[in-house]
Amino acid sequence: MNISSSNVHEIGFRALDSFRIEIPSWGFANTGTRFGKFMQAAAASTIEEKFADAAEVNRLTGVTPSLALHVLWDLPGGLKDVPEVKQLELRFGVRSGSINPNLFQDQEYKFGSLCNPSAAVRERGLEHLLDSIEIAKALGSRDISLWMADGSNYPGTQSMRRRIGWVEQALQAAHGRLAPKQRLLIEYKPFEPAFYHTDIADWGMASHLARQAGPQARVLVDTGHHYNAQNIEQIVAWLLHTGMLGGFHFNDRRYADDDLTLGSIDPYQIFRIFHEIHSAQSDGLSHTVAYMIDQSHNLKGKIEAMVQTVMSAQDLYLKAALVDRPRLAELQQSCDLVAAEELFRGAFWRDVRPITRAWREARALPPDPLDALRSSGYVERVARERANRGIPVGGYA
Repeated sequence: MNISSSNVHEIGFRALDSFRIEIPSWGFANTGTRFGKFMQAAAASTIEEKFADAAEVNRLTGVTPSLALHVLWDLPGGLKDVPEVKQLELRFGVRSGSINPNLFQDQEYKFGSLCNPSAAVRERGLEHLLDSIEIAKALGSRDISLWMADGSNYPGTQSMRRRIGWVEQALQAAHGRLAPKQRLLIEYKPFEPAFYHTDIADWGMASHLARQAGPQARVLVDTGHHYNAQNIEQIVAWLLHTGMLGGFHFNDRRYADDDLTLGSIDPYQIFRIFHEIHSAQSDGLSHTVAYMIDQSHNLKGKIEAMVQTVMSAQDLYLKAALVDRPRLAELQQSCDLVAAEELFRGAFWRDVRPITRAWREARALPPDPLDALRSSGYVERVARERANRGIPVGGYA
């Protein structure tokens, strides 16, 4: 790396100051797999407890000021629950982030939501999406993050082309209800729970639907929603180039949508993604990208896993910021392959923990947030307080 030592801390501090990442309410709740839900004494079962845990993560890291909310799980009463959420925002110093509709859990959605052959079910799904937009308006939330489980399991059982038209119509109607500064983020996933075809299966389909919906629609990339060995950073580069990248749901995976903690399996991939974003910024491309975590902590302690994830995200974002891009561009242009790769890999292998530690100390944050969490006794305290509350129903599984 040719960045001088005197500039490393300046570049690093500037990058860390600019980085914010949203954490999900469902990441604090009891979760599991399709085989069952695993209980933890410290898991949050109410919206108040989720805000409390989010506030603790933000106190320790200083970079998680917003909490993504899932309408069915967090605001089951819809707009009637907004005043309570606003009070929790004030009490805990964490604002409501992206609003996530639920178009996959109710029995009526067995054969799809916005793509269901039944016009009545499609209308119900659209009403829920529109209600979610109104909730976002009432909370001052910019982004509505839409993921649908719609698809089919067997060839010939559904008209894939007709379903394209149905979802186009629904998203156009939803876009028409957005406030001027709101965005509709359209997420894709190649399979699960549908295994023959998924109605929004990849970034190309999501880009098409976003363009059909209107100028305030963008694509949401979930790092776990790809086939094995897919080049996600190339997808990110295309979405940046075409102005269609809206945000991320970050997690890691070994096989498919495993929802493991970010960087636990392939930190190099996250580094490569962040490099594309830094590179676009260096080239003067204007974009607004929402960084969000979407993880299910089944075995790890939920609050510990969230803090660990945020720390990993900061380190990887910083590593990518320290790539000497002017020099890399020269090496790329001259096709000096080994030198270019070594410069690129050198930034990834650099130990940036002393920089993040110095940044935290300069910002009056714990130098080691994970150690500070363990020393605080917060997890043990909430585990005792929540131990006898009963087993919650619903939530992410």
